[in-house]
Amino acid sequence: MWAAALPLLVIGYLIDNLMVPTAGATLFVKGMAVMIVVVVTAIVATFLVLLRQGYRWTRTLLTAGGFGSIAYTVTNLFTVERESPVAAFGYAVTAIIGSVLIAGGIYLLHRKDANAFFVR
Repeated sequence: MWAAALPLLVIGYLIDNLMVPTAGATLFVKGMAVMIVVVVTAIVATFLVLLRQGYRWTRTLLTAGGFGSIAYTVTNLFTVERESPVAAFGYAVTAIIGSVLIAGGIYLLHRKDANAFFVR
C-alpha cells in the first residue's frame, strides 16, 4: 500500500506545484521544490525497504509521516483553488487514493500480527 501511495502522492504534488500559478514563484523556486520532492521520495523509499527488514523505528517514522501527509493532502485539497479543471481533477484523484492507501498502510502496520513481526 505504501509503495503504491508514494508515486501517487508525488504525482499529485507535482501537479499541484507545477500547474497552480503562484505569484512570485520563479522557475528556480519550482525547480527547488521538485528537487526536495525527489530527496523526500528517496528517503521514504529507503524507509520502506528498511521496514520490510523489520526495523521498528521505521514504522514509527512512517506512521508519523503518513499522518502528516494525510493532513497536508486533505488541507491542500480543500483550501487551494486551481484554475484548470484537469489539474484539480488530477490532484483530487491522486490525493484521495494516496491518502486512503496511506491510512490503510498505517492500519496494517499496527495490527497484532505486524507487532509480532517487529518484536524479534
